[in-house]
Amino acid sequence: MWFTQRNRSARAHDQPRFPRERRPDGQVPPAVQGPALPDEATVHFVLDLAVRIGEVQMSSGAGAADATATIIAVASAYGLPHSEVDVIFTSITVTCHRGVDHPPITSLRVVRTRSLDYTRLALVEKLVRDITAGRIAVRQAHVELNRITSAPHPYPRWVATGAYAGMAAAITVLIGGEPVMALFAALITALIDRVGRLLNRRALPFFFQQVVGGALATGGALALVASGVLPDEVRPTAAVAAAITVLLSGLSLVSTVQDAITGYNVTAAGRTIEVSMMTAGLIAGVVLALNVAVNLGLPSQGLAEPIAPSALRLPLQTVAGGAAAACFALASYATPRAVLVAGIAGATGAGGYSALALAGFGQIAGSAIAATAIGFAGGLISRRLRIPPLVVAVSGMVPLLPGLATYRALYELAIERTLTGLPTLMVAASVALALAAGVVLGEYLAQPVRYGLGRLERRISGPRLAGPLRPTRRRLE
Repeated sequence: MWFTQRNRSARAHDQPRFPRERRPDGQVPPAVQGPALPDEATVHFVLDLAVRIGEVQMSSGAGAADATATIIAVASAYGLPHSEVDVIFTSITVTCHRGVDHPPITSLRVVRTRSLDYTRLALVEKLVRDITAGRIAVRQAHVELNRITSAPHPYPRWVATGAYAGMAAAITVLIGGEPVMALFAALITALIDRVGRLLNRRALPFFFQQVVGGALATGGALALVASGVLPDEVRPTAAVAAAITVLLSGLSLVSTVQDAITGYNVTAAGRTIEVSMMTAGLIAGVVLALNVAVNLGLPSQGLAEPIAPSALRLPLQTVAGGAAAACFALASYATPRAVLVAGIAGATGAGGYSALALAGFGQIAGSAIAATAIGFAGGLISRRLRIPPLVVAVSGMVPLLPGLATYRALYELAIERTLTGLPTLMVAASVALALAAGVVLGEYLAQPVRYGLGRLERRISGPRLAGPLRPTRRRLE
């Protein structure tokens, strides 16, 4: 087969061919035989495999640099000449150059849907490792990829709903809410998830789904207060903040910052607009519910004061952070091993942030340092355990998302009508940016410790959260 004759240098195809000159004796010297070039059908077959793998990575939240490096590695593993990859958030384009004597071949794939399925991402990562190591032929790789992409989620949907509910309860405990508030946060988050799934079936844009989620979280809490079920001294701030944190967890903050840092500005701009619109929808839902409650005369109960850092609460916050991260990984259909590692990362991040708060660090600085530790530790451990670092990084930073600060800012703007909500909202945005940047920085710092910068890292510069790091160039027999 053509892919058994690997091209040792793509430059050989880029050299122009000149007429052979005759020797002094009048004889024409024999032509130098270069490596055989694949036919167009074969190139299309390999490029289709490569772009479909890249599509799975992009739809799972991986960065453009990760998808680019993976596509180049897969094409190189199957003997294609020099390939160029262009990723622009909603589409992937790959062009294979076969020299000046042959026209280039281009393959395009549109990334239509985006859903979190970390088990699918892990299986695709394993397939890529097999491809770059020369353990699987191209047609077998196609069959395996079809099996991975067509397989159902590893857990029933109700497991994901329960995981989101458990995540909300854990975050409520993390930020100092009472047990009754943790129970309510779990119930309202489960309701939001089921309503969101129903709206998703009807193809309602995600912006409006965020509006509905924010309105349900806030309106449900205010309705509970108006019913008199809660004691007067109990305020639903923590429950609403936990539900908002769950809604914020679905945003692609890490990949947005990663694309901006690694130079994929068009993709970063697209992700930024998506994150901004999703956040705007959440804000609109919360403000809408607060204004309706005021117009109906429902008691607002005010804001609960943030709990001061305490060494006595440090173990509880560590456990709650680990539980929240593990629940998010489970809700995102991660493998059991990944769920366990994500829980450890979340506990590390929550405990580290609480310790930094006790030491007098500010919210933004503490979030950045804790997220860097998560990215660094996750980058070292996850690769050894065959887990995509993206799973550990995103899950580990979830407990630190600024759900409480976001709700406080919106309450101050919508109910108290004070401009103090604007600085609070800016702090929340700064914390989210610090978390994402810290995770990416931690993974970047882990690269030279783990392997040293290989040739692919020099070509695809920057931190890598998915895909192969150092693909081997072997011949498939």
